[in-house]
Amino acid sequence: MRGERLVIAVPKGSLYRETAQRLREAGIEIPSDTGRRLTVLTTDGKAELLLLRPTDVPAYVEFGAADCGIVGKDVLWETDRSVSELADLGFGRCRLVVAARRSDRYHEGARYPTFLRVATKFTRSAAAYFSDRDLPCEIIALHGSVELSPLVGLADVIVDLVATGNTLREHDMVVVDEIARSSARFVVNPVRFRAKYEALVELVGRLEEGRHA
Repeated sequence: MRGERLVIAVPKGSLYRETAQRLREAGIEIPSDTGRRLTVLTTDGKAELLLLRPTDVPAYVEFGAADCGIVGKDVLWETDRSVSELADLGFGRCRLVVAARRSDRYHEGARYPTFLRVATKFTRSAAAYFSDRDLPCEIIALHGSVELSPLVGLADVIVDLVATGNTLREHDMVVVDEIARSSARFVVNPVRFRAKYEALVELVGRLEEGRHA
């Protein structure tokens, strides 16, 4: 029965491959290619996987449609969803940074414009960063390649995730400041955690073992 098995929210996209590998190492069957499937039931019937957009994982966990999930810390920064974070799984590492054109020399201490325009997908994190520094700014919410915005005059700086930094270098952009570091986190629904304590503790333990393997 569904109520007796673990329901795990799994993020599609950049975290999927390593999430799948870590779950397999923890004894959870998960396909290498999910195709268009939205749910997967393991052969032994002990777990059900919900294959979700990363930004939807916290909602499914908070409202109990999933007992637990794996999601990037960057997603948690941008959500009001109430979930309990049990473990840093150590993969999917990246940095949330302020970046700008090299020619603007903000990374060398050049002053920002009086009223700064900031392009980002991470509107909450960006607003908090500049507010903490008493820097007035206009946050421009974008959902595509934010690196383009300073190059065409839409924004002065961007706030975005950086893993290797290759995309910034390709556009002759540099990191001005690091805001925070992100990695994959294991999150649970607090009520389900109490109800399925043994199974969830065992799973997070196996997932953390995979981190140190």
